[in-house]
Amino acid sequence: MAYHSRIVTIGSLSVGGDLPVRVQSMTNTNTLDTRSSVEQCIRIIEAGGELVRLTAQGMREAENLRNIKKQLREAHFYAPLCADIHFNPDVAELAARLVEKVRINPGNYADKRASFVKKELTEDEYKSELERTRERVLPLIEICREYGTVIRVGVNHGSLSDRIMSRYGNTPEGMAVSAIEFLDILRGEGFHDIVVSMKSSDTRVMVESNLLLIKMMTEHEMNYPIHLGITEAGEGDDGRIISAAGTGTLLAAGIGDTIRVSLSEAPEMEIPVAKEIIRFIGGSQGRAANPINIPGFRERDIHYKPGVFVHNGKEYIDESGNPATMNIISFEAGMPPQPEELPEKNVVLNPVFSKDNLEELSIDAAALLGRYFITRQADGLCIRNIGKINEAKLKELSFSILQATEARITRTRYVSCPTCGRTKFNLQEAVREVKKATSQFKGLKIAVMGCIVNGPGEMAGSDYGYVGTGEGKVHIYRGTEPVFKNVPEDEAVSRLLELIESDQASL
Repeated sequence: MAYHSRIVTIGSLSVGGDLPVRVQSMTNTNTLDTRSSVEQCIRIIEAGGELVRLTAQGMREAENLRNIKKQLREAHFYAPLCADIHFNPDVAELAARLVEKVRINPGNYADKRASFVKKELTEDEYKSELERTRERVLPLIEICREYGTVIRVGVNHGSLSDRIMSRYGNTPEGMAVSAIEFLDILRGEGFHDIVVSMKSSDTRVMVESNLLLIKMMTEHEMNYPIHLGITEAGEGDDGRIISAAGTGTLLAAGIGDTIRVSLSEAPEMEIPVAKEIIRFIGGSQGRAANPINIPGFRERDIHYKPGVFVHNGKEYIDESGNPATMNIISFEAGMPPQPEELPEKNVVLNPVFSKDNLEELSIDAAALLGRYFITRQADGLCIRNIGKINEAKLKELSFSILQATEARITRTRYVSCPTCGRTKFNLQEAVREVKKATSQFKGLKIAVMGCIVNGPGEMAGSDYGYVGTGEGKVHIYRGTEPVFKNVPEDEAVSRLLELIESDQASL
């Protein structure tokens, strides 16, 4: 399902159409700290970032975007700036006068964000709330029209509104409908300087919601540029692999005009990863020459476990050490089969790479193979490499790709946000401490989140959550239920471990 968007101009940067896929990142400094924010913006731009997003959680932060932009322009850095807005339309209206783009979240711009408590709305109640939302958005549209500011309609799986949740639940369909409702409002006012995004920390939800969005936009005769990203990819190899699997799948299908790799690391570290995904999928442009067709999502029996195979000359050995009797599909990394061309059962993919750099191989392999395991078209994996990377690393990489696509969970998966100016503690250190304390558990999903904007929702599919709520304060969750509230940061990891061990003992 290749998708061709219209071109939208954001300050000095044009996106969409046949233009190159653009790369962006987001600062994690305090937006009130002008010097630190400017310096970090410069590092992002010098690394190759073409747009920089900053959080503006209040009026003071929004007003300070003026100073940040002024100093960047005086230093001859002209990349457009985007203000990230949650909860406060007044902040969006101020920021729209100062920067080239504002990101608003349909889940919390005017609606009450999801409380994860089931409620029912009549048709009249639903329409009434949607009309109230439209009226609240109208002033922003007029300001953006006057100042030439682009609006990004940014839907997150973790922060759908109560109104959407009442009818669609926390689902890809709910995400797509949430976006379409806002796009209809904007278009109804004759406003078309729009980018739209559908993000999740789950690769399948991210891919499925984007496919539904495109289907709905096509039905509504819309073709706005699409921004891609995994909301909370994490850090290190796992963060790179999950980002490459999700964004690579859609880029390979001809979908996506801008991307961000959201790592729990310094923002400038995201840029080379994004650029490698783009390069692997479509050269310097990032546009796939022969877009793949993404087939329907298959379901597997609950006892199904995709396997990892090793290569031994001409023989393929499964995890138990026995010769493989599967359908081995061998191919060069640059010439992958269409997912829909694979047999229906017992498929082992055998891609052949030629790499000496493990990080580059990890990104490329995930970008290539994500499409098959996100949609559950393949049953096993055997990565071969003609280069200096040993067999043990290839096997480890194979398991990581299965884990990233949730085709098979063999260890604890950590979901962590990239942090931004809303984060009030050292999230990178928190991630390290949580991993150190919980790495002995198998098959769990633990979320470490910097704030409550996406935290409770994005970790809805997680077993446990560690979510920042204020200066040095953390809520500890089981699923979507906060079990311990406002725990001091220096006690939070111990309380999380205490909760997990208690639950494990009761199994």
